[in-house]
Amino acid sequence: MLRHVVCLTWTDTATPDAVEAVIAGLRELPAQIPEIRAYSVGPDLALGAGNADLAIVADFDTVEAWRTYQEHPAHQAVIVERIRPILAARAAVQLDWAP
Repeated sequence: MLRHVVCLTWTDTATPDAVEAVIAGLRELPAQIPEIRAYSVGPDLALGAGNADLAIVADFDTVEAWRTYQEHPAHQAVIVERIRPILAARAAVQLDWAP
């Protein structure tokens, strides 16, 4: 199993409505992309200084399933239309995962 973890940091001009639109768009993806095995999205709880603003954790059965998600038009639309306009920084990692 593959786990995909992404941390996003917003620009100073990101509005609460824009952030909510990102979260809503991401949370719709599991219904549109059957290759997603498990999916969690949520804002940082601000318990530590310097944290990113939002995390996405997604599990896939195979690398091919992850690639399908990466290239899926619904995922790309969320990135282009909602994330990029307010994105200051992104970090991601894919790891071999056994729950």
